[in-house]
Amino acid sequence: MNKKIVLEKNYIPNEEEPFMSDKQLEYFRKKLLDWKSEILDGAQDTIKGMQTGTRNIPDAADRASEETDRALELRTRDRQRKLISKIDGALRRIENGEYGYCDVTGEQISLKRLNARPIATMSLEAQAKHERKEKVHRDD
Repeated sequence: MNKKIVLEKNYIPNEEEPFMSDKQLEYFRKKLLDWKSEILDGAQDTIKGMQTGTRNIPDAADRASEETDRALELRTRDRQRKLISKIDGALRRIENGEYGYCDVTGEQISLKRLNARPIATMSLEAQAKHERKEKVHRDD
């Protein structure tokens, strides 16, 4: 995608347009980049908070509570680090012309699903089948 696409302010992809047109690809690229930026900004806030937030708390219960809060924050950031990897994968699929198509069936992933979960790699049907299969194996 070398040409610069300018989107109208309230543009939302719709089914009337050609699937994964330059306009739609630019919409999802921007959506993914904005999401990634938001996550990275939050991570910077966490780092700053942890650097300045270290303090000596004499009460054991208060100290334990603060340590629990920090552990939860770190777990959340780890999940978001993995999410960034998925966002980067989606951005690569946009560049490779593979974005919006199911990894399993090769069919189009609905615009509604992509709008709700822009990192989706499977159609709703393929995802549901995958989750059912996973559940069966987990129950063994």
